[in-house]
Amino acid sequence: MATTTSLAPNTPTGAGFQNPDFPNRNGPYDARVVIYGYTPSFALCILAIVLFAVAFAVHVLQLVRYKTWFFTPFALACFLETVGYIFRSLSSKNNPYHIIWFVVQYFMIVVAPVFISASIYVCINKLIAWAKSVGYVLDQWWLAPKVILWGFVTVDILTTIMQIAGAALIGSSQSNQKDPTTGNNILLAGLAIQSFSFTVFLVVLTLFRLALFKDPERKSSVKTKNWFIAALALASVLVYLRTLFRLAETAEGLFSYLSIHEVFFGTLEFTPVVIAVGIMAVWHPGQWLPQGPAVSSDHLPIAGVKTSSEKENPLADA
Repeated sequence: MATTTSLAPNTPTGAGFQNPDFPNRNGPYDARVVIYGYTPSFALCILAIVLFAVAFAVHVLQLVRYKTWFFTPFALACFLETVGYIFRSLSSKNNPYHIIWFVVQYFMIVVAPVFISASIYVCINKLIAWAKSVGYVLDQWWLAPKVILWGFVTVDILTTIMQIAGAALIGSSQSNQKDPTTGNNILLAGLAIQSFSFTVFLVVLTLFRLALFKDPERKSSVKTKNWFIAALALASVLVYLRTLFRLAETAEGLFSYLSIHEVFFGTLEFTPVVIAVGIMAVWHPGQWLPQGPAVSSDHLPIAGVKTSSEKENPLADA
């Protein structure tokens, strides 16, 4: 297919997009059009690489400092985001038609929030264990640690596999000039299920917070965790916002308005995730949560006794 030289750079078309500044090399791994729907911004890629690389270093240092190994997936998410934007930058500066670079950056950027979500689920489990240790009665089945951790994590894993498979099918279809509708539908189904699952999680998080409010006798105990619970809730909402954007983008179809304007990717994919990562770097769980098993409540800390991480936290008694 010939390059559309009459179009200005980064101008999308309904049948796909070709950038006159990047003539298609038609190599073995090149699609006939730019699958992104635009040529990715190199400036955005560099900004993302720098911010996520710094966040990765900060989270690794805090892992070592607080020994919060349960939060390792969060640091891994920062690493995946960094790698994803590196491959996206290759598309931006070298060859935006390259299918492998597209699939790799998509895989990394899509999988990273799953590790963020998994870390958030573990934090909620630890908060529930802490609440029980100071006397809260939380015997609802939907607040059972195993339900929260393994239930939501399982859904995230399955839906992420669906998204990656869908994206790979789209890339393959574009390369072979076949109809990519099937791949897009698989991608859409994965995002829809993931969005519903995270909606349920946010409801559970809200009900948990309301349950803490209902016991005025332990108000002082909850006060020591207020900042962390608020930070965790905000990070969760930001990840949820990013998921809803991906759902809306995919629901519109390939080369639709949301998918061919990178401003939406920058503001509703990159920005929410990088802010969430920053929030959890400042309000790191190592400063607020007792250390120990996240799923089992058999080894809960003694009520009224602060952990070493709580003693080190200058805001704990604020």
